[in-house]
Amino acid sequence: MADELTPEIPEEAESEEPIKQRKNGLYPGVSDELAENMRSGWADTELRGLRPVEQAAHTARRRAALSARFPGERLVIPAGNLKTRSNDTEYPFRASVEYAYLTGNQTEDGVLVLEPTAEGHRETIYLLPRSDRDNGEFWLSGQGELWVGRRHSLAESEALYGIPAADVRELADRLREATGPVRVVRGHDAGIEAALTDKVTAERDEELRVFLSEARLVKDEFEIGELQKAVDSTVRGFEDVVKVLDKAEATSERYIEGTFFLRARVEGNDVGYGSICAAGPHACTLHWVRNDGPVRSGDLLLLDAGVETHSLYTADVTRTLPVNGTFSEIQRKIYDAVYDAQEAGIAAVQPGAKYRDFHDAAQRVLTERLVEWGLVEGPVERVLELGLQRRWTLHGTGHMLGMDVHDCAAARTETYVDGTLEPGMVLTVEPGLYFQADDLTVPEEYRGIGVRIEDDILVTEDGNRNLSAGLPRRSDEVEGWMAALKG
Repeated sequence: MADELTPEIPEEAESEEPIKQRKNGLYPGVSDELAENMRSGWADTELRGLRPVEQAAHTARRRAALSARFPGERLVIPAGNLKTRSNDTEYPFRASVEYAYLTGNQTEDGVLVLEPTAEGHRETIYLLPRSDRDNGEFWLSGQGELWVGRRHSLAESEALYGIPAADVRELADRLREATGPVRVVRGHDAGIEAALTDKVTAERDEELRVFLSEARLVKDEFEIGELQKAVDSTVRGFEDVVKVLDKAEATSERYIEGTFFLRARVEGNDVGYGSICAAGPHACTLHWVRNDGPVRSGDLLLLDAGVETHSLYTADVTRTLPVNGTFSEIQRKIYDAVYDAQEAGIAAVQPGAKYRDFHDAAQRVLTERLVEWGLVEGPVERVLELGLQRRWTLHGTGHMLGMDVHDCAAARTETYVDGTLEPGMVLTVEPGLYFQADDLTVPEEYRGIGVRIEDDILVTEDGNRNLSAGLPRRSDEVEGWMAALKG
């Protein structure tokens, strides 16, 4: 990584805020002659004739719904800021879901503001303009154009997102002078929140967050298309992994993680969450993301991973695969029980059904098997009432899916967990059985086996559609699929 300059900005070129300097850089300053040289001789690179981003019509509709819900109030939705990873390096930026959902923009420091008017709201997207060439920011600042790449001008942003754009560096002062009720999405931009500290209340802000979470419960056609893209790339990522299991055996779970990550970065923006590449007993740890363990023939690999699209919609798929391509007798027994539970859960995903129905259906099948195997004393109704099956099933059977892997998390319980399924909702169905390596309540042959099968299910007008049906689920089909890929 190149070492940034440590300039002394010439007095006549100083900006209101001095450019941050690195303490131990190799250049002590910038001569007047160099500063003048760097100001000129650059071609006009303004992009003209830009077409709006694909989701622009959808984001406009979403903002209109937001405006209608909070008339007469100023609404502030920040994208967030860069976060330091270590010293002067940052984590890759990901815009807040609320901001990206309403604008389609994903750049750091952006803020969407809806200012109340007699007719509704006036929308402005506040962004950093292109790097300033007069004061040298574009080549002297660590966030300048020559260091991190060109950003869109305000005029370009207006064309892309269909929202009037303004300089975000002026926003904090404007917000300090604002009057009337204000709501802000908290947790993303401390500077914006500080400017509003005497104007907002936790209760009003939470109502805004809840509304934006519930707005995402039903996906529009653009969102469904993006989720299908994410799933299709994820399917290819799983195929990539199966083809290199021999290399993973020679190294570790990290080879699996890296293989899937390559597909995510080539076809999408990133992985939607930390990939779970859990081989052997690690499969019994629900969120095993260390991925530093061995991959052994004869063990199972639980791979829970999802590609995130460039528009930030993520898949969330799990398959449990025999590393050597063939299930052992006990592995197949446990796997088939989870498969049957998932079949029951998917069948319960119907418009008009209670959200909880798919979970209850899957849990019942798993409980029946646990009683049948003698691992817990029946009857089944008693076990379910007391929740005794949870020693081995552990987690809920699914969740909403979208721009967050656990989407719509701030929605009210009555509209989510206690709500009713509607066409356009997308959720995961992911039952599992996990027999910990140190669980003395089960026979030794069960210990260290963890199985989860997860698919992404769209609620349709007449039932459901499995978006991830491109990956086999039945145990014999999984074996045949793996054999063909290793082929």
